[in-house]
Amino acid sequence: MAKQLWKWLIYLTNNEETSRHEQQFDVAFLIINTIALIAGVFMFIAANSAEWIPVLFIEYTWAFDNMRNNRS
Repeated sequence: MAKQLWKWLIYLTNNEETSRHEQQFDVAFLIINTIALIAGVFMFIAANSAEWIPVLFIEYTWAFDNMRNNRS
């Protein structure tokens, strides 16, 4: 089960057959950003500022896209 989860996380964070970068960093980045997204949504709801939630999602998807595609 753990090996399948790791394989899935690597698939999410890398768009190449063979990774050219630190896989552990990318998985940690994905997990931390996902936690920050969820916490930010709850924070904005609690502060009655739900209009900022789309900005969180835009930033999250931008970071995720950069992690997967802007490697050299």
